[in-house]
Amino acid sequence: MTNYREVLRLSSLGLNKVEIAQSCGCSRNTVAAILQQAESCGLKWPLPDSLSDKHLAEMIYPAASEKPAFKMPDYEYVHRELQKNGVTLNLLWLEYCDACRSVGEIPYQSTQFNKYYNDFLVKKNATMHLNHKPGEIMQVDWAGDTGTVTDTDTGEAIPAYVFVATLPFSGYSYVEAFFSMNQECWTTALVNAYRYFGGVARIIQCDNLKTGVDRHGRNEVTLNRTYRELAEHYGTAVIPARVRTPKDKAMVEGTVGVISTFILAAIRNEQFLSLSELNTAIMERLETFNHMMSVKSGTGHSVP
Repeated sequence: MTNYREVLRLSSLGLNKVEIAQSCGCSRNTVAAILQQAESCGLKWPLPDSLSDKHLAEMIYPAASEKPAFKMPDYEYVHRELQKNGVTLNLLWLEYCDACRSVGEIPYQSTQFNKYYNDFLVKKNATMHLNHKPGEIMQVDWAGDTGTVTDTDTGEAIPAYVFVATLPFSGYSYVEAFFSMNQECWTTALVNAYRYFGGVARIIQCDNLKTGVDRHGRNEVTLNRTYRELAEHYGTAVIPARVRTPKDKAMVEGTVGVISTFILAAIRNEQFLSLSELNTAIMERLETFNHMMSVKSGTGHSVP
């Protein structure tokens, strides 16, 4: 079921319909319909405390109506035609609309037509260029490699899990090691990343890790309570990467690999007797890494 309350909250933050749809696990058309109906009902965020989710749903959709059946385009044909000179996606959408109307079928709007084509490209493992705005997104993940802290009593090597946050526009990153990947450490890592960057990005893009996402189905994304409350507190939106689509989080996946080499591999022969010592060494290497990224991009880091 679509979270109407979350749709209204994210809209109040200034997110567009596509971003809200990604965060709430629904279509852009659904978001548009909810916002239009909410406006006609005079509903604005913040909602009254006395308004329950059930009453809110009844106000937005007083009577359930049958959804129209849209004609799914033949994207194999679309993909082939786009290889020809002068053929554009908009031209093919117009031809698709004409073909649908000629037989009494309902066509998708151009935005949905284009979205499904992008989904088709992902399935075909086509590589797409992603344009990022400064400070728009912070991508987060745990690195696959770990650091090591030596127990002063037993000499045992204790693994330390490495959190990585990246701003895709500049490649500027934050890294911190923890003894656990539990909910408390994940929340602490996010707060520390905000403090390091000096602000909060409008969107957090994460993997479908259990400390953040309870469920990511085809039509619904359910964040756990702590992660949801953190997003509400900082006025940001959480958009988990789609299941089995690692390209959604390509920048942070790539940065994790670079961090593992530039930081963890560089300090692999050093001995650390506390987590604080390990994080001090990580921070020293991180500052060098971010300086290199700033010089390379010519932008530095940027968070609104």
